[in-house]
Amino acid sequence: MHDKDRLAVAVMGAGLIGCYIGGALAAGGARVALIGRPTYMDAIRAHGLRISDAGGRDAFVPASDLALAETPEAAAGADVVLVTVKSDATADAARALAPFLGAGTPVLSFQNGADNMAAIAAALPEARVFAGMVPFSVAGRGPGHFHQAMGSPVQIDADPALDRLAEVLAAGGLPPVRSADMAGVLWGKLLVNLNNAINALSGKTLAQEFADRDYRRAWALSMQEGLGLVKAAGIRPASVLPLPVERMPFLLSLPNFLYRRIAARQKTTVDRHARSSMADDLARGRRTEVDHLNGAVVRLAARHGRKAPVNAKLVELVRAAEAGAPPIPGPALRQTLAASMRA
Repeated sequence: MHDKDRLAVAVMGAGLIGCYIGGALAAGGARVALIGRPTYMDAIRAHGLRISDAGGRDAFVPASDLALAETPEAAAGADVVLVTVKSDATADAARALAPFLGAGTPVLSFQNGADNMAAIAAALPEARVFAGMVPFSVAGRGPGHFHQAMGSPVQIDADPALDRLAEVLAAGGLPPVRSADMAGVLWGKLLVNLNNAINALSGKTLAQEFADRDYRRAWALSMQEGLGLVKAAGIRPASVLPLPVERMPFLLSLPNFLYRRIAARQKTTVDRHARSSMADDLARGRRTEVDHLNGAVVRLAARHGRKAPVNAKLVELVRAAEAGAPPIPGPALRQTLAASMRA
């Protein structure tokens, strides 16, 4: 296949998620431009791009097969642009891309939260903006090595404009689920991602956190609150994990022996080293996305004249952790969240 016949994809904000998806697209035959921090780009220039997962996959893409850049000019001429920056940087990233995108270029948000599409569309009014959803976390395992820690398929909009992207993702080992209701998908994932704050506050790996009933019950409290508000807003959250999202608070609250038994039946693999992206941000001293996750629930409540005390408390606790507060033990976190409900 000639280069001009290959799908050209630019990944804006190529960090852990962006490099992993970009590597899969390159393995599937796309011409990929990764636009990211020098830390990531220099490592790939020196070592190539390696992607692996908990199921045993291990693929390598030579640096010479990729366009590696630190500035958005590399997106010029792309058939599709993926946005994978942190949610706080969405508007700035979209504005930076504007001079280099042709009218009608599909732009796909692969980000946490439910409001990034609106921010991209406001900055790129001539683009066609779509939503995508990444259900797994990615960890760095060495220079240029990106490891997928949990396995569920990515989801993208069912619009035909993304058909070629879907084909290349599948060829690269990431076959996507196509959805006509991405708003429901995004809110379903956001409800699951309320655990990012719990994991960040715990100071533990996801596997260690899931083994602790108090942390699970804290997650359940935040999900129950979110589910009630989403229902009141007329949103139907999609299930992004094998278990229906509406049943997750019940499962999470079960005693350990029952939880382990039922969770084992779901066959969802959790890498023993994996942590949430919010925990990684805390460890690196970066501002987290808590305002776009738990904070989104608080804003949804306000729009409907209601309150979200559990998720408001989690925003407060994560901000304190960003300022240096230590990890919170499971019983203390659960009790603090329960007290916020009573207050």
